[in-house]
Amino acid sequence: MTAGRSNVEVVSQHWCTPPKYVNLIREFFGGTIGLDPCSNQYSIVNATVEYRLPHSDGLVEPWDASTIFVNPPYGRDRERGTGIRDWLRRCSEARSQHNAEVLALVPVATNTRHWKNFVFGAADGVAFLYDTRLRFLENGRDTGKGAPMSCAMVYWGQRYDRFEEMFLPFGAVVNLKHLHSKLIGKGTQCLALSF
Repeated sequence: MTAGRSNVEVVSQHWCTPPKYVNLIREFFGGTIGLDPCSNQYSIVNATVEYRLPHSDGLVEPWDASTIFVNPPYGRDRERGTGIRDWLRRCSEARSQHNAEVLALVPVATNTRHWKNFVFGAADGVAFLYDTRLRFLENGRDTGKGAPMSCAMVYWGQRYDRFEEMFLPFGAVVNLKHLHSKLIGKGTQCLALSF
């Protein structure tokens, strides 16, 4: 024990997507979510295929479903040496390699390389959510505490118009492909692609 501090055992917390977003995502995908690669025992996503540690690692398993929802761990996994950038990379790869539609609920971190490469540089749309302190379910329960950061729903897929229509009531929606084509069409290098 050190001055004023005690050693406290860290208890694992499972931060689950709030019901209003799970319902919206399910409706967006036509009623069924094909894959949840970051599921846990408290998840209410109920995807057709769910990967859960320690039995199956969503970063290693195949992402060949047609509809994928990702609410990745927001911190670093020191044991595996992975972080949110790895989840965003897999979202982008699922779109490019399997023509999947992917939605990911992630913290807003526009100054990071992973946002520049896999969101601004690869995604089709993003909704910056109006819930400034999103209330995730903690171990399956609504504790009333909000997240300490802003969150966004990122979309990789061909149905941007549907994404915009459905997510506009929940956040400020930006068409990233339209933005890229306008900037490149004017001879301006897109900032997201220049990093």
